[in-house]
Amino acid sequence: MSFIQTMISFILHIDEHLVEIIQNFGAWSYVILFLIVFTETGIVIFPFLPGDSLLFAAGAIAATKQVFNLGLLIFVFFLAAVIGDTVNYHIGKTLGTAITQNRWVGRLINQEKIDQAEKFFNKHGGKTIVIARFMPFIRTFIPFIAGSSRMDYRYFLTYNIVGAALWVGLFTIVGYLFGNIPFVKDNFSTIIMGVIVLSILPPIISYVNGRIRKK
Repeated sequence: MSFIQTMISFILHIDEHLVEIIQNFGAWSYVILFLIVFTETGIVIFPFLPGDSLLFAAGAIAATKQVFNLGLLIFVFFLAAVIGDTVNYHIGKTLGTAITQNRWVGRLINQEKIDQAEKFFNKHGGKTIVIARFMPFIRTFIPFIAGSSRMDYRYFLTYNIVGAALWVGLFTIVGYLFGNIPFVKDNFSTIIMGVIVLSILPPIISYVNGRIRKK
């Protein structure tokens, strides 16, 4: 099985994989969940790791299996999200210009995108950081670009914390509240796919609208 197929399987059957992680690692599962969210939000070349679906699935398992403490789960995810974005910001601030010269990374993040992001930040302010939390892939790039654009760190940190609290709280608690519903249990993979589709719709719509305006 290729890496891409493995990742797709992990995301679509994330509840089963989380149960396996819990069975194998016990309390260390919290550390693994922390590392997944930290990497997805903190390392700009790993935007494909599960985010929304992981929060939802972990919340659902906390309700159905009683193996996660909901409060501790939310705290771990929140901490990982805040620290991840903070690291990503400082990577962008330190290496932003240099890393965009890399042939592979430059295809995703180049100086033109950084300049556009800076104009967007100047126009829309901190709400960009909060909104990006709910957009897969984009939430990984925005902190990096914020650092590259030299956004004031205290300003960035405030919205980083607000965005992390809303993102983690919403998806984890919704998963917890609906995790015991039989329909959710029986159709978990389909629901996870629905969560992913709903998450990526905003950037797709924005991209299509942008292309239409250009034409």
